Amino acid sequence: MNLKSLMLLTTGASLAATGAMADGHMANTMTLVSWGGAYQQSQINAYSDPYAEMHEGLEIIWDESSNEAVARLRAMNEAGNVTWDLVDVVASDAIRLCDEGLAMEIDHDEVLAPADDGTPASEDFGDLIVSDCFIPQIVYSTTFGYRTDVEAWNGNTPDDICDVFDLENFPGQRSLERRPINNMEWALICSGVADEDVYDVLETEEGIQQALDMLETIRDETVWWSAGADTPQLLADGEVVMGSTYNGRLFSVIEEQDQPIAMLWDAQVFDLDGWIIPEGLPEDRLARVMDFVRFATDTQRLADQAAYISYGPARASSAPLVGQHAELGIDMAPHMPTDPNNAERTFLYNYEWWADYRDDLDARFQAWLAQ
Repeated sequence: MNLKSLMLLTTGASLAATGAMADGHMANTMTLVSWGGAYQQSQINAYSDPYAEMHEGLEIIWDESSNEAVARLRAMNEAGNVTWDLVDVVASDAIRLCDEGLAMEIDHDEVLAPADDGTPASEDFGDLIVSDCFIPQIVYSTTFGYRTDVEAWNGNTPDDICDVFDLENFPGQRSLERRPINNMEWALICSGVADEDVYDVLETEEGIQQALDMLETIRDETVWWSAGADTPQLLADGEVVMGSTYNGRLFSVIEEQDQPIAMLWDAQVFDLDGWIIPEGLPEDRLARVMDFVRFATDTQRLADQAAYISYGPARASSAPLVGQHAELGIDMAPHMPTDPNNAERTFLYNYEWWADYRDDLDARFQAWLAQ
């Protein structure tokens, strides 16, 4: 971080923490970047709407471009025109952006509020702070949903991740994300690689080819998605019989929309999602972001988000405050990916590995898709 950024960071955090900075010294607009759909709506409900009510005249603009955040921030930085103020990214992308100097390093205890009992933010978030630039928000998983009314399955339901690759017993179209992350891991597991060996194998040319060969077996029956809302919609419309997406999106279509869909939790992939602050923001925009992010990541706000979507709050102090769904009145804890009944078998995602290898494997995966 350069000296100017450090000075702005310290000043913005200190003033936001003490409440000494009047709104007139902050930007009156703020562009937040997220993923759209049910997840972004949970952020609006829990974070931005309450914050906007406290700051009359503030305009909050949402941009649904998080799936291309790395490429877009690279381009903005090269053009010298960063138009985003706060960006929601997965942990591995935060690591990449931090390493490339595109995200601001922060002192978490200086910038973020302590827990209600005074526990410093760094202790409250603990190991979920995987980068000096990363501000954790949620623990989520990527897993599969499936339709419960597929006649061709003769009353059977998938209960193993490898059922995704079983076209004989579970015929029908699948949906998979149009990127290598998770797909490559599941493919290796279902071609016989032990969970603990997946990333060692994936570092080799032979391992990459083994994963692609496994994916090739279902390629003709696969719809490739880019937005998290795609699979829930495809499932609801009956265009696919099973598909991967984020567990909160599946919760929405199952519980809120009451569709004939169920969760396949086996080999769900835990991941982290949170904010990064782009490097080089002007002082007034940085001050506004610092004020907002301190509010939006405190103990109560992270617990509030879990009332709208089934993602676990990243603060330890928030977990006991998770209660019922804000509208449905159902207990949210059993729908979290971290619930013991859902987490009998999880796959541990390696953030740092993907930060190192993502660009190369993205290129390789896209070339395979184009064949």
